[in-house]
Amino acid sequence: MSQISYFFGHILEFFYNMTSNYALSIVLFTILTKIILLPLTISQMRSMSAMKLIQPEIDKINKKYKNDRQKQSELLSKLYKDNNINPAAGCLPLLIQLPILTAMYSVIREPIKYVFANNEALYKTADIGFFWVKHLTDVDKINVGGMDLPFILPVMSAIFTYLQLKMSTARSSSDNEMAQGMSKNMSVMMPIMMLIWGVMFPAGLMLYWVTGTIVQIIQQYFIGKYEEKIMLEKKGNSGQTTKTQVKKQNNTTAKKDDKK
Repeated sequence: MSQISYFFGHILEFFYNMTSNYALSIVLFTILTKIILLPLTISQMRSMSAMKLIQPEIDKINKKYKNDRQKQSELLSKLYKDNNINPAAGCLPLLIQLPILTAMYSVIREPIKYVFANNEALYKTADIGFFWVKHLTDVDKINVGGMDLPFILPVMSAIFTYLQLKMSTARSSSDNEMAQGMSKNMSVMMPIMMLIWGVMFPAGLMLYWVTGTIVQIIQQYFIGKYEEKIMLEKKGNSGQTTKTQVKKQNNTTAKKDDKK
């Protein structure tokens, strides 16, 4: 993991040399990672759109074979295969982002080691603050009555995490009560976790999370609009095909009646 941290440190160093601002370097690094991961995000959202399209069939299978898990699993696997859907595709971006987040924690906690190449003189003169945060290696918290509470960045991370999860939930809506319950719990628990982490982790890591979540919300909005358009076209084509088939069938029946 340290090799990944050093690699990220070099990228942050490049952005810092370009901007002379550590906070802006973190923002630019985050945007870069989101651009690199964009193909996976598109794949994830396409999978979600396809799942939403066949959701009525999924719900029918789950309801009909709720007491026969093996048959249910077989039919769902066949349904996914017939529609070229990989249910695990939605987990891939998250699995890739976890090691990135872990490595970034080390980089942001020890910038002198990973970003400034142990150059203490450069580190001391570097701009490592962010508006109200004097040092991005510090925790963004406020002490009230002797108790540490999350301040602006942790609160922002919780708010944007909630919005991002609500957008995802809306796109993958299901009649399945268990799925709805899990989505609802995730929408509540994750923002709470961000508040808790906010009084434990460096402000720089919170800045990374907030920036990444905002970029993800923007990506989800525009990709979602495009995927919805494609989905409507598919539904329209499917409906048109059905109408054509019915029309042909009616014409054939009419011809047979004329012959009689």
